[in-house]
Amino acid sequence: MSDFAVALAEAGGAGAPAAATAHLRRLLLAALRHGRAELALKRSGRSSPVEIAIGVHGGALLAATPAAAALRADPRQAAEREWLLVAAAVGALVELADPGAPVDAAAIGVTAGALDGFLVVALPAPRLDSAGLDELVPLAFEYHAAGIDRLRAEAHAVPGALLADVGLREPIGAGHSLRIAEAVARLRGRPADPHSVEEHDEIVLALLHPAGDARWVAPHEDPEPARRVARRILQRLAGMGKWGGYHTDFAHLARGFAGNDRQLAQAVGEALLADGLLAEKPSVGQRHVFLNPRRAADIYRLIDSGSAPPGLKLPPR
Repeated sequence: MSDFAVALAEAGGAGAPAAATAHLRRLLLAALRHGRAELALKRSGRSSPVEIAIGVHGGALLAATPAAAALRADPRQAAEREWLLVAAAVGALVELADPGAPVDAAAIGVTAGALDGFLVVALPAPRLDSAGLDELVPLAFEYHAAGIDRLRAEAHAVPGALLADVGLREPIGAGHSLRIAEAVARLRGRPADPHSVEEHDEIVLALLHPAGDARWVAPHEDPEPARRVARRILQRLAGMGKWGGYHTDFAHLARGFAGNDRQLAQAVGEALLADGLLAEKPSVGQRHVFLNPRRAADIYRLIDSGSAPPGLKLPPR
């Protein structure tokens, strides 16, 4: 057990008194710094697990993670294992708060803030108290984190005072990965499992980008077939946050297209890869691809206006 885990248990877990808050917070920050260093390694948590802390405060259920707080603004910069750890934390929060399936985009309630530079994610939980969290938190997180490659991690229930004053705000962007993770979990999926996320793509995309949202309709009206297909592929991947932490089977790029457009979508996918707008992840069983964060400006320019980067050679009509 880490120094933080030992001190937390000795103080009484989620029910630890206020007098223990300052000491426990110092140890929690040390544990998060250790976790940040571990996430940079090829295998994380081998000597001691990467730790997160979950507690109830101010009508919200919060999770402090070793991820960078900047993820709230730009999830594209998070390394894959860092993001999947956060996704598992969001899944655990949903499991514990049990808000039910979302009816629309406005029902997605995840917020995020910073604890000394570390990402804190939160969900509304007005009826939840700390009773039982010492037992439930580790189980909920273990379920959602199971299967994350090369990661050993655990969660602790903590007094809510440890996670106070983090300045919670909404993630930036309707299709932010945190919002996707919450939606997937509330649909009984596992947001740290890319395959589970793929299974819920259609519902989540429609939920977060409903009909009538001009940003997500314009590419369908492009008169040039290959460019129209390219814009729709990139639009879909961006809408589902496929920036590395989430990726998709190359064969799925043609999903949603009919007739000759299905074959065209495969050729367009190869062109997007050749130009570097998409990147490939060969370490999984199938051929998986994701949006290249370094080309985000080019990607959004092509989605929004149809302006293709000079090096992109789309297949002929």
